[in-house]
Amino acid sequence: MARTSVWWLVPLVVLGLPISLAAQAPPAPPDVAAVPGDAQKTASGLASRVLVPGQGGERPSSDHLVVAHYTMWTTDGRVVDSTHSRKSGPARFPLDNVLAGWRECVTLMTEGEQRRCWIPANLAYDGQQGRPAGMIVSDIELVGFEPSPKVPPPDVASVPEGATKLPSGLAFRILEAGIGARRPLETSRVTVHYTGWTTDGKMFDSSVLRGEPTSFQLGQVIDGWTEGVQLMVVGERRRFWIPEDLAYKDGGGPSGMLVFDIELLTIDN
Repeated sequence: MARTSVWWLVPLVVLGLPISLAAQAPPAPPDVAAVPGDAQKTASGLASRVLVPGQGGERPSSDHLVVAHYTMWTTDGRVVDSTHSRKSGPARFPLDNVLAGWRECVTLMTEGEQRRCWIPANLAYDGQQGRPAGMIVSDIELVGFEPSPKVPPPDVASVPEGATKLPSGLAFRILEAGIGARRPLETSRVTVHYTGWTTDGKMFDSSVLRGEPTSFQLGQVIDGWTEGVQLMVVGERRRFWIPEDLAYKDGGGPSGMLVFDIELLTIDN
């Protein structure tokens, strides 16, 4: 999305990063030290217990993108990571790029479910240097799930009927409504998640797959982004069809029209 964009995908590290706002995370549950007797156990060694039932019968598979709130603790009650300590709300990431035990636990869940998972060391960090040793306990709320960004949307080839078209040539469709009325200015700094595809369905960049939102000043990205993101409110997701003259017309990126899904997480100033 930047005028000199980096396209390669950095391996995802969503879980296990120390956070500075650990005090805002939920306190460790009383059963964090050991697997309780009423927990369900799988052949892999994972144990879990449903805290709040979900809805429906469909469960995500490892090739889904999931949206989840979570907190992770070590068995002595220390917070490892928590989405509840962030302004940006639940995390959105591909399930095939997280801890093996975390992935297995989420595939047991249905949308809306909350579950506590006791993840043995061999399904967690498995001796990785600088990572917590031993069993990890995670409370997970599965907010939703959808196909991975690796799978292009069915409408990337051309602007579909029903999309809103602007005089500049930019077109968009709202995928998910946001909250509030404040919209960023060209001078604003924003934080977003995004995925970009060419019209032949090739994904060339994705903060979602990296597992890390990106922040930038809105006036320093391609013109289609500068125009389009100014239309959005926090929490909103839109799909944009950006013609070449609003994208990488001078090189430095893919040629032709580009399609971006953008989620506006925060307006930072």
